[in-house]
Amino acid sequence: MAYRDLRQYLARLEEKGLLSHVQTEVDKDWEIAAVCRRAFQKIPERNRPALLFDRIRGYDMTLVIGVLGASRRIYATALETEVDRVLDKWESGTKKPLKPRLVETGPCQEVVHMGEEANFEVLPAPVWTVGEDPGPYHTSPFVISRDPETRIPNMGTYRVQVKGQRKAGLMINPPRNMNHHIRKHEARGEGTDVAIVFGADPVVGLTAVTPFPYGIDELEMAGGIRGEPVEVVRCLTVDLEVPATAEIVVEGRIPCGGREAEGPFGEYTGYMGSRENNPYIEITCITHRRSPIYQAFLSQMPPSESSCIKALGREQVIRRHLKDNLGLPVRDVCLPESGGATGLLLISIKKQNRFQPLKAMMGAWSLHDVFGKVAVVVDDDIDIRDSFQVEWALSFRMQPSDDVYVIKNTDPLTLDPSQPLLFGEKVEPTAQISSKVGIDATRKHSYPALAVPPKEHLEKVDAQWERYGIRPVNGT
Repeated sequence: MAYRDLRQYLARLEEKGLLSHVQTEVDKDWEIAAVCRRAFQKIPERNRPALLFDRIRGYDMTLVIGVLGASRRIYATALETEVDRVLDKWESGTKKPLKPRLVETGPCQEVVHMGEEANFEVLPAPVWTVGEDPGPYHTSPFVISRDPETRIPNMGTYRVQVKGQRKAGLMINPPRNMNHHIRKHEARGEGTDVAIVFGADPVVGLTAVTPFPYGIDELEMAGGIRGEPVEVVRCLTVDLEVPATAEIVVEGRIPCGGREAEGPFGEYTGYMGSRENNPYIEITCITHRRSPIYQAFLSQMPPSESSCIKALGREQVIRRHLKDNLGLPVRDVCLPESGGATGLLLISIKKQNRFQPLKAMMGAWSLHDVFGKVAVVVDDDIDIRDSFQVEWALSFRMQPSDDVYVIKNTDPLTLDPSQPLLFGEKVEPTAQISSKVGIDATRKHSYPALAVPPKEHLEKVDAQWERYGIRPVNGT
């Protein structure tokens, strides 16, 4: 049965031991970002919990982070499935979309602040990169707009800058669908209605961060995945519908031609992005539940929530393509968090002939340009989720002169700061040209036996490890 709302989902995470409460009072303008960063760096992904900040200095809301992608297990829990069934759940649901169900009223409008009473600054948006970001940013807003011709809505996740009590800045990457809505409205001389949703059913959140083709209603996709239509209510000041059980909804309008400086902001690559002229929103109304819960994403430098979310879905898509469409004996695919689930691609394969490693690289690259500026293929005895084993294979199973392939004139990774300058100036994204490197780190001939104890001996020691009394040394 689908989660009714974020609250029921949080209760499920708590029940499974996947939610950690931070009960100490924290400062939103430096401390939340630092605590989250250390949590993601210090705790291995498989053990990483979502975080709930119970007390934020100067605010009466709680804040949750990592509830969609602190770990693969959390991501799967959001979809009410197991990690190895995520792609099946996703694909079966998106093949059977369900239109949202319009209801008269919903919890998201329990409290209403209209016009001058609407204050965008009461939401506890953190400062994520202190000294670099121009101020607080919302990193988990589900932004809804509508095509003025077809009336099909779009929901995407874009960063939102706090610019005052009734003003917000909005950055939308050029390929994303909301740009088409803005252009169409402005061609008519109109502004663009906007609704910003915070804290919804987790499936709504996962569809909001997923780029669907233009003309697809993300709320219909969410309905198919969750197996029940998403209930929506009409906004009070704009011509849009929003999830009825959302925690917070901010309504507003982008004026026709409304652009001003926005940014810079820390990007998924771990580097600061640029300051650009981007749309701004004039806020007309804020509604919310009683005692609302504010949701944020940890993005910026990996490891991050955004890198974990991207990795799990992309890995399964690549693996299925290589195995089912290309017939390659692929065992596993990994997009490490260190590469922002983009820059580095690892593939393990039970190689049957010497051509298959290169076919696997080419197959992944042809599927989508963002997959693997660096691609490494290893044998199936290598655990590609263990960086030590991958480095061992790179060290002793490949020869640089024979096993490294450099492919020029490829599409660049979005926001990749390593893109070369032209005459000392940055190149526009549409004019950028990149390259890719593939490394075949599989064995090319028979190898000597491994210099390790027999497997059964190691397993016996593992089973009785406690009796040896070996403990880690405390750090200084």
